Amino acid sequence: MSAGAPGGGLSNLQLRIISSVVLITAVLAVTYVGGVAFRILAAAIAGSMFYEWCTISGKPGAKRSQAVAGVLLGVVLVAMVLGYAAIGVLGLLVLSVAASLLESRVGGQGGWAPSGLAYAGLAGLSLGWLRGDGHDGLVAILFLFAVVWATDICAYFVGRSLGGPKLAPAISPGKTQSGALGGAVGGVLAGVAVAAASGLGNLPLLALVAFALSVISQGGDLFESWIKRRHGVKDSGNLIPGHGGVFDRVDGLVAAAIALYLVGALMAGADNPAQGLFAS
Repeated sequence: MSAGAPGGGLSNLQLRIISSVVLITAVLAVTYVGGVAFRILAAAIAGSMFYEWCTISGKPGAKRSQAVAGVLLGVVLVAMVLGYAAIGVLGLLVLSVAASLLESRVGGQGGWAPSGLAYAGLAGLSLGWLRGDGHDGLVAILFLFAVVWATDICAYFVGRSLGGPKLAPAISPGKTQSGALGGAVGGVLAGVAVAAASGLGNLPLLALVAFALSVISQGGDLFESWIKRRHGVKDSGNLIPGHGGVFDRVDGLVAAAIALYLVGALMAGADNPAQGLFAS
């Protein structure tokens, strides 16, 4: 009989560890392949995020606007998978505005579905185009993963070990300032380690980038917590054992990915952002 939970079941921590190992292994394999395979993964993440975004509200009256926004998101994601970055970004902007105007006419939820379309769509585009097809994209996405995952892990264990003042008690009562600081330190160390192993120079600058991404990822985590608290739900879904929904698992990752993508796109173009950030 397992000591993890009554009746021989696995504890929540054990479930989290097992599902994390399985997911990380699968994601890293697809990340290594890159290209269309990774863009399909990014599209699946965005689609799952949007579905959970809509179901969190629990209001069936907005199904029409949610369905329209979902179709529009599908158009954007197909363009991204097929390799049309600029069309995907421009299309996302146009379709988000169109969805917002439509929702105001059909009596939706005050921009809820169009907001989900914009956020999930930009998350999918950011992830898919950060990775791209080349070595620079592989380094960029591994750097992002290292920072966000280390931030998440270190914040969890440091916060549980040290406790102390809460970070944002009105939004997420479990998060502590010590955890946030520990997460940021862990994120910087992990990011610098990946950069050094990849042969990149200017490690002090990349340490600052890692710190910024760590802070943004924690902000993304708090943003999702705020959404769930606003609608009175504990998890965004139940797809991942021990973690809840997809949005629960990628809340910090997508926020950091969007920030990194936008900076890279401004430096090197929408279809090759990693070249402006991590060109070797």
